[in-house]
Amino acid sequence: EVQLVESGGGLVQPGGSLRLSCAASGITFGNYDMSWVRQAPGKGPEWVARIRSGGLTKFYADFVKGRFTISRDNAKNTLYLQMNSLKPEDTAVYYCATNINRKPFQGRGTQVTVSA
Repeated sequence: EVQLVESGGGLVQPGGSLRLSCAASGITFGNYDMSWVRQAPGKGPEWVARIRSGGLTKFYADFVKGRFTISRDNAKNTLYLQMNSLKPEDTAVYYCATNINRKPFQGRGTQVTVSA
């Protein structure tokens, strides 16, 4: 059974930092490109960042460039998202996601709340 389990969310003040993790199981993690996607209350899903399977090529949404860093440890089957300079508009549930057999798959998410 494929599982993606996110962790690391929480409440943080504006300007603060959080590091999200996503533990993968049931797949050969190093074979898959991985993404982070977020969904804010009352809004649709929003792509945040993507990392290729080898970990060297990364892509970011404009609204997180320079603030967020996606990374992975294929030996640990884990995806990360380092989030710095957080803003209230970053408040959302954050999901790690991939495509399996050409179908989107994501975890249950972790809540990030940025508030004073």
